[in-house]
Amino acid sequence: MLITFYGCWRGKTIYSQSLLRNQMKKILYTFLITASSLTAFGQKSDGTTKSLVNAEKAFAADAAKNGVNAAFIRYFADDGLVFRPNPVNAKKFYATAPDTKALSWTPSLARVSRSGDLGFTSGSYVFNGARKGYGHYLSVWRVKDGVWQTILDLGAETNKPLKETANSFVEPKDHYSPKFAKEKELKASREIINSTEKTLNTTLKTYGASAFAGFLNKDAQLMFPGTDLIVGKENIQAFNNRMIDKINLKTTGFDKALGADLAYTYGVATIDYRSTELRESFNYVFIWERQADGNWNIMAQIFTLAER
Repeated sequence: MLITFYGCWRGKTIYSQSLLRNQMKKILYTFLITASSLTAFGQKSDGTTKSLVNAEKAFAADAAKNGVNAAFIRYFADDGLVFRPNPVNAKKFYATAPDTKALSWTPSLARVSRSGDLGFTSGSYVFNGARKGYGHYLSVWRVKDGVWQTILDLGAETNKPLKETANSFVEPKDHYSPKFAKEKELKASREIINSTEKTLNTTLKTYGASAFAGFLNKDAQLMFPGTDLIVGKENIQAFNNRMIDKINLKTTGFDKALGADLAYTYGVATIDYRSTELRESFNYVFIWERQADGNWNIMAQIFTLAER
């Protein structure tokens, strides 16, 4: 939901004495955390994609009315992460970050797990500040006590989009939430997605970026810095073959919905470009979807430059 360059802003020092500054930060953080405990309009989940889209739109409206900092603190989970550019705790970051009301965003893709506990949204954002900016975002959401909370958010800055993206808000095919008798059974279930990404990475080392072909949905979406949204397996592969020589994934975190149909991974990707010696590191988030044959494919990918 947020742009890369906004996270790179540097606020001015207001207080010359470090003690007073730290005290003020603690007071502000306590106030914002207290405010975040209140349930925001549009956050309630009923297990539908519609409820998630409503939460996203309410989040954006809150940011436009009350400022980005207050909105992010209200809508993020206590352990939620934003990438600015590397992963940091969202609530701590926005307790002291420069504030703005100039940011707007619109979801165009959303899915919710059959179990209703996990979902994701992605779309485009616009920053209407002194320097106008555009980009893609991808957010992962989790339900806690019947309320949608954001747990991951990553943005990739781009040029002004050349065309609008058609909305794709698909409801779960049914509702299914299994019970796990033991914690180790739940852990083993989640480990499947980690193993899948390790298999992908091994294949990438052998075959290069063309290996993504075996792990992408036909309608997959790729959000990459400086490019328009790329939709469709064939278009993504054309981009990969044109741009990427080698890619290596280092998974940092992952989780899977209880309904065993949606999952996410995030980490750091090292990319060697074609026809150049340039190598760059990117933070990434992948959204995975379980197929009818039991295999997992990537539904959405986003990359943004990492800070070494």
